[in-house]
Amino acid sequence: MKRFKNILLLLDPEVKVSAALDKAVSLATRNGARITLFSVLKPPSGLLGYSESVAQSQLTSAITERREWLRGLTLSLAHDNIELEIEVVEGIPFLEIIRRVLREQHDLVITTAEQKKGIRERLFGTTSMHLIRKCPCPVWVVKRAQTKPFSRILAAVDPSVYDPQRDSLNPLILQLASSMARTEAAELHVVHVWHLFGEDYVRNRDMIKTVESAKLIEKDQHKKYFDTLLGNSNITDLKPHLHLLEGEPDERIPDLAMEQGIDLLVMGSVCRSGVAGFLIGNTAEEVLNQVDCSVLTLKPDGFVTPVTLE
Repeated sequence: MKRFKNILLLLDPEVKVSAALDKAVSLATRNGARITLFSVLKPPSGLLGYSESVAQSQLTSAITERREWLRGLTLSLAHDNIELEIEVVEGIPFLEIIRRVLREQHDLVITTAEQKKGIRERLFGTTSMHLIRKCPCPVWVVKRAQTKPFSRILAAVDPSVYDPQRDSLNPLILQLASSMARTEAAELHVVHVWHLFGEDYVRNRDMIKTVESAKLIEKDQHKKYFDTLLGNSNITDLKPHLHLLEGEPDERIPDLAMEQGIDLLVMGSVCRSGVAGFLIGNTAEEVLNQVDCSVLTLKPDGFVTPVTLE
């Protein structure tokens, strides 16, 4: 985690921010990093009947009030000797956040989970998911209730010799997860989920013996990928708990996170077949929609956001 030197912390008075603020301050203190306290006011919708001058006056007042709120938060941080900046802007939150990242070269965005509710309660609201899909730097979504240090951290890796872009994320995932585990004296868990491509089709043709034989070969191959990745990573001192699981990642990873009481999930977000604007795989989205812990997501090498500065 020492790679992060320029942190963008997203804050909103309507969201409990203490957990995200505490994590940002702790990380900045260890790294000698600077923090920008950033807040976005959505475009006003209730001023359509007013003159432009009145609407602008209301917006200016709201920005001043928000800036004073942020300044109040910084008072308690004065003794931490952290370099701080405050910025409040008006616009669509995820666009303004990503534009700020592009302009100022932030290397980490920290935000609080919006915890939207629908058919089932989900940890990630619209802004968080937009950032996970499109923000060029890592995005750390902190669960609101995450007031204690992390005790169990899960790194989700997907070693593959067939997809170099996806595979390039694995060492970074392990590096960040292990660094956090050392800092917080937490257990480190590492998971790789595999499945036999086309298994259902073969089973439907009553080729059971062929399936079982193919699965043994596939499992052995994935174990070799997994062992090679772990062997090249400096994590043996943590005595990590290793999980090589058969099944679908969007089912097995959330189940494992719940079973093990995971506090932080570190995983990658990967482009879909190079189509601009579709910047996170369906599997990753399904995982994120089901877990109930803080999540740190990383982009593959060469990622380019579809958001522009204009």
